[in-house]
Amino acid sequence: MLFDTHVHLNADQYKEDLEEVINRALNEGISRMVVVGFDRPTIERAMELVEKYDFLYASVGWHPVDAIDMKDEDLLWIEELASHPKVVAIGEMGLDYYWDKSPKDVQKEVFRRQIQLAKKVKLPIIIHNRDATADIVEILKEEEAKEVGGIMHCFSGSPETAKECVEMNFYISLGGPVTFKNAKKPKEVAEAIPLEKLLIETDCPYLAPHPYRGKRNEPSYVKLVAEQIAEIKGISFDEVAEATTANAKKIFGIN
Repeated sequence: MLFDTHVHLNADQYKEDLEEVINRALNEGISRMVVVGFDRPTIERAMELVEKYDFLYASVGWHPVDAIDMKDEDLLWIEELASHPKVVAIGEMGLDYYWDKSPKDVQKEVFRRQIQLAKKVKLPIIIHNRDATADIVEILKEEEAKEVGGIMHCFSGSPETAKECVEMNFYISLGGPVTFKNAKKPKEVAEAIPLEKLLIETDCPYLAPHPYRGKRNEPSYVKLVAEQIAEIKGISFDEVAEATTANAKKIFGIN
């Protein structure tokens, strides 16, 4: 059994064949998935999906690229949704310095407010980081995010940063890039971080693993991520599957 901790089955890319995509995942042994909503339309769609499928859960938050669009009522709405039994995390949230739609100070403020909300509703947080590692670590420390912990989603930093995040009560989630031939850092992280602190994800429809790189990603491919981690660590696929599923259930509070 595998647990894909980060999917966007609420994306337009699955409008035509969602049922087939879900069935392929179930057939490959992916028993649970967290659908991540990061703005009004994607959160609404995530909530529709978790109502329909018992093996899907939701995370609700506001993406840093769109931080400038977030209004007070959006945060209140996210707080209301947090009490839904299928909502297991707040996010994805964080900082994205690659795109410049939202100014850095606005991103930081929206990030801090969501951490504060997560602490209020007692849910873990899912972190999106692009070219902003130092500021993210600083804010997580200042806001004492350790209290709720969470997930460093599709982690692309160094083993040193990964260890720092683990010390702050965060799991390190690896996706498709760990399978890329030229991806040195994710492979080093997979080796350095103990299995009890690792999670697996696809971030589908993005970041498809080898040999599907560049194509639409889907949850069934998370198996390739688990296989790569097993190879790097020199352990069995079953060990990786069992540990990462147990870790996901623990952080999301799923029995």
